[in-house]
Amino acid sequence: MGDFFMDGRVLYDETTRRRAVALFEKGMGYKAVASLLDIPRETVRKWLDVYRSVGIEVLAMMGKKHTTYSFETKLAAVRAVVDEGMTRPEAMAKFGIASPSSFKKWLKAYREEGPEALKPKPKGRPRGSGSPPKELTREQELERRIQKLEAENAYLKKSIALKAEKRSRTARKPRP
Repeated sequence: MGDFFMDGRVLYDETTRRRAVALFEKGMGYKAVASLLDIPRETVRKWLDVYRSVGIEVLAMMGKKHTTYSFETKLAAVRAVVDEGMTRPEAMAKFGIASPSSFKKWLKAYREEGPEALKPKPKGRPRGSGSPPKELTREQELERRIQKLEAENAYLKKSIALKAEKRSRTARKPRP
C-alpha cells in the first residue's frame, strides 16, 4: 500500500490520501477512515488536520516535495499561535504550512530559544579562519619532514614486528 522511508515509516501514495479525503467528505471520522483503509489512526488524524487546514491539494502533495519557508513566515505563524492564541490548524491554513510536524518543531524551538531558533542554519562545513597558511621557515620545513619520516619508520617497524610474530606463531603450530 505504501513505500517505506529508511527509518521504517510508511509513505502513502496520493491515491490513498485522496481516498481518505473522499471518506472525510462523506462525514467519516479519522478512526473510521483509518480502519477502513488499514492505516494507522495517527497518520489519518494528521491527514485530516492538514486537509482541514490547507486543503486537498496540499495533502495530496505531502511527501513529494519539501517546501522551504522563509524566516518571516515561520515567525509570523508561530507568533500567531503563541502570542495571539490562534489554533495550529488555523495558523497552518493562514500561512500555507503543509507539515504539522515541522510546525510543531518550530513552535517548540520558538518557545525554548526564541525567534533566532527559526533562522536558517548554514549548510555544510564551517569555514576556516580565512587566513592563508603561513610560510614555513627552512628549519620548520625540515622539522615537519623529520616528523613524517619518523612516523613512517615507526609504522614500518611495527608492521615488520607483527609479521614476524605471526610467522613465529604459525611455525609453532603442529601440522596434522
